[in-house]
Parts: sequence; C-alpha cells; structure tokens
Amino acid sequence: MLKAKSLLSLVIFAAATSVYGHGYVQEIVSGSTMYTGYLPYQDPYMNPAPQRIVRKIPSNGPVTDPSLIDIQCNGWTEGGFIGSAPAPLYATFAAGSQVSLNWTTWPDSHVGPVITYMARAPSDVTKWNPGTDAVWFKVDESGKTADRKWAATDLLTASNSIYTFRIPPKLKPGQYIIRHEIIALHGAFDYPGAQFYPSCIQVEVTGTGTAFPTSFVSFPGAYTKDTPGILFDVYTDQSLPYPIPGPPVWTGGN
Repeated sequence: MLKAKSLLSLVIFAAATSVYGHGYVQEIVSGSTMYTGYLPYQDPYMNPAPQRIVRKIPSNGPVTDPSLIDIQCNGWTEGGFIGSAPAPLYATFAAGSQVSLNWTTWPDSHVGPVITYMARAPSDVTKWNPGTDAVWFKVDESGKTADRKWAATDLLTASNSIYTFRIPPKLKPGQYIIRHEIIALHGAFDYPGAQFYPSCIQVEVTGTGTAFPTSFVSFPGAYTKDTPGILFDVYTDQSLPYPIPGPPVWTGGN
C-alpha cells in the first residue's frame, strides 16, 4: 500500500511540474491596452472559446527539435495550418510603441536568451500561415549581461516576469506576427538539448514609416545544431558575450 501511495505521489508531482515547470506569455500590454494571451489550460475548455490575438499553443512545454515546424509558433496543428494556426483577432500598435509581454512564473534553472522576431503578413494576418518561408526578421534580443545575469531568468524575475521591447519606430505599416521566445539552455550542453518557448502574437502596426528589412530567416531553418548559442554548456562556458542565436537585430534605421 505504501508503494502504491508513493507511486501516486510521483504521478501527481510529475503532472504538477508539467503544468507549472515551464511557461508562456499570458498577457500583452501596450500603453493602456491589455490583451490576454492564449491560456492552454483554460481556453480549450471554455464554451464559447475566448478570442485571442495569440496563436494557440498545446501546453506550457517546449519545442526541443529546431528542425520541426513546431519551432515557429509552438507546435499547434489545426485546420490545415501546420505549426501556426491563426488566431481570430489582432492588436493595433503604433510603430515605435513599447510592448510588454507578461510571462507565467519562469523556473530559475531555465536560463537563456529572450528573442523577438516579426514577419509581415501579405494580407489578413488572421488567415496567414508563414509555412517555411523566409519572412522573419529579428527586432529585439537579450542574452547575458556583463555581470553575468541572464535575460531569463535573472532579468525576467527582476521585472516581475514582464519583458518589454519596442516595435521599430520607422517600420512600414501593415499586419505582422510577433514571434517572441525564450530559449532555455539548462540542457543545451548536448544536442538536441536547448528548449524553445515561442509565442506568436498577431498585430497591426500603424504609422507613416517606410522602413522594411531586406534579410530574413525561416522557422524552421534559423536554428541548427551549428548555430552559435544553441549547443552551449551554461555550466562550464562562462565566456562573454553569450552568442545569441539568429541574425542581427534589425533596428529599422532608428
């Protein structure tokens, strides 16, 4: 009987850690406007289902193979949209505005960079699937500071789990997907070992800017085992700066 109870305790513990051990973006704020993110442990069970600006994710767990389409928006396949089923709504943000992304509580052990990309939809973002096209450009990144504090978890915890970036001020107006991610490196000493936690947020950018990048990456494709910062031993490699994966940040001429 004792063994059975112990086994049950382990099962309950495993279930609890699977729910609370990782994380996702639960709220998006710009100015005085707040949007609730997609909540994987609540939204699927509501009738009617709430309409969100964030594309669905199956759980708070990671993507561990960067060669899969799952790496794009956290692996939800629905209605023929492989890897990136569109959300029904989008937010409207002005170019140059600050966007604050509120993560669920992030575990201390999951150190790593926080990276943000954007991709411009050719028409209606609520119907667009980027597929494997090279359409993504990086607009923000944060890795390890000179005093060896990681964007995740040190800086994220210090800011009450809120990460803020700015939409490039001169960015051309249009509808975009914001792809925001944490890459957890606690297991990245071997490959595949890095854990990817992307969220895809649909927005319309307003303004009078005309700037637009000329170099893009794809997901999958942007990260491989040979990409600096993907195969990385956080326990032994204390070099600075940490090589943040992906292309350089596009600042849009600001």
